[in-house]
Amino acid sequence: MADKLTISIGQCSLKGAKEINQDFHGALLPSGLSLASKGIAIAIADGISSSSVSQIAAESTIKSFLTDYYCTPDTWTVKTSALRVIGASNSWAYAQTKRSRHVHDLDRGYVCTFSALVLKGRSAHIFHIGDSRIYRLSGTGLEQLTNDHRVVLSSSENYLGRAVGMARNVEIDYRGLNIARGDIFILATDGVYEHVDDKFVARSVAENTDDPDLAASLIAKEALARGSSDNLTIQIVRIETVPDGDLAEFIDTRHTLPAPPLLEARQEFEGYRIVRQLHGNHRSHIYLARDLETGEKVALKIPSIDLREDEAYIKRFLLEEWIARRISNAHVLKPAEQIRARNFIYIANEYIKGQTLAQWMIDNPEPDIETVRRIVEQVAKGLRAFHRKEMLHQDLRPENIMIDQDGTVKIIDFGSARVAGVAEVSPTFDKEQVPGTLQYAAPEYFIGEPVSRASDFFSLGVIAYQILTGKLPYGAQVSRIKTKAQLRRLRYVSARKSNPQIPDWVDNALQKAVHPDPFKRHESLSELVADLRAPNPDLIDSAAQPLAERDPVAFWQGVSLILAMIILVLLSMLR
Repeated sequence: MADKLTISIGQCSLKGAKEINQDFHGALLPSGLSLASKGIAIAIADGISSSSVSQIAAESTIKSFLTDYYCTPDTWTVKTSALRVIGASNSWAYAQTKRSRHVHDLDRGYVCTFSALVLKGRSAHIFHIGDSRIYRLSGTGLEQLTNDHRVVLSSSENYLGRAVGMARNVEIDYRGLNIARGDIFILATDGVYEHVDDKFVARSVAENTDDPDLAASLIAKEALARGSSDNLTIQIVRIETVPDGDLAEFIDTRHTLPAPPLLEARQEFEGYRIVRQLHGNHRSHIYLARDLETGEKVALKIPSIDLREDEAYIKRFLLEEWIARRISNAHVLKPAEQIRARNFIYIANEYIKGQTLAQWMIDNPEPDIETVRRIVEQVAKGLRAFHRKEMLHQDLRPENIMIDQDGTVKIIDFGSARVAGVAEVSPTFDKEQVPGTLQYAAPEYFIGEPVSRASDFFSLGVIAYQILTGKLPYGAQVSRIKTKAQLRRLRYVSARKSNPQIPDWVDNALQKAVHPDPFKRHESLSELVADLRAPNPDLIDSAAQPLAERDPVAFWQGVSLILAMIILVLLSMLR
């Protein structure tokens, strides 16, 4: 199977019987890592006849999409990236109309239809507004993959109900589907598809497989010959090869380099002098080193001796640096500048002089609540940087949090992170059921439910609870959960039982943060942080809650006991 995505494309656009061509189209076929991380984008737009400026909207929308889409973070999914870019184009077009003389007549403003096909990995992503269409060729027929946003009033009267620039906010249709070698997609404006039949399109494509531009031209000219009075634009896309979904597509060729041997103090390695080993376990070895050119101290991380023959592990190891170089935040470990060519696989990060949160908790068994708040707030800032890039850390725990000598808290170790933009094309990316550490993992990992930002919120809540109490909110129960029934029996242990100095409202905030149901946790990190700083009136004291809500099992046990006693009394009366 091919290791990259390749296509052939044919395009044609004619003004037809009109004075100007208000259609616009384009495609961008990147190479290298951009092909893997962002894919191939093909787009078409159709200006509306009632507007003398809609061709400007069509051209701007297509050009903006094909450039701005590739400027979005590599970590984002296709859907997130495209919707952001299309939304921005819509805002621009709408604002242009509002500033023009057509402010009260949108049909004469900067308005156009828009349809885009983004091919990434083994998937096609379709985005659509208006009445341009995207088809998939199936035998001699065309399968329409988009719905026309046209409102029909009568057999002779209809109007466009949705388009770019028509309203302040635009509703964008999205559809994702799998692709295979040989699939053919067709994008066309109404000037084409309303005047040619499926068989002619299929025959033109089949007879000109080596020249898709000719096929597109023949179809457009046929539509014109059959009486089309509109602009005519068509794009034909054939999938030639599809990638195998390997994680290596996202990282550079360094995954082919050898792993280095274990390093020793005073040894020179790749332009660094090793000072001493900082940490070592079955996953990796970390050394303090000094750059021989700059004198800067760095932390060098090399693959584990035991796992370096594991190809999946090596790719994961390199992805960790790929992630670090896409996050810039004071509370996230920063990669060291790398200007020299490498001969081995390793990661160079900033050296943090300090201690892990795990060690800090040992040294500070009874911290004041304000200190805990400051730690949690800094971790939340670092975690937010992951979430804004559509990434989940998935292994947030005291050992993966550092506190430097100035009190700055930083998240380290991204070996279990989930990157949405990578996960959508690499089926083996998340093959581990529970990628992080069991004691801090959210319950949804154990029962196979979808994970989300709320899963990281849970881990942060557990950490806050542990700093304040020295214990875990559910003990070891969470890691034993296998079913939803077991999940419902999970019972929160009040933090006040271990630390009576904790205010009730803080305990309530912690309970919400680690709620077994992700939909009942905090909706954002800012909400979690705020609830630890001030009482939230929406969090009713658990003592005031009905027993049926606070402890359903105890409630129904009590009801059952009462009913049993009533039955016994009735039986005795019958005797």
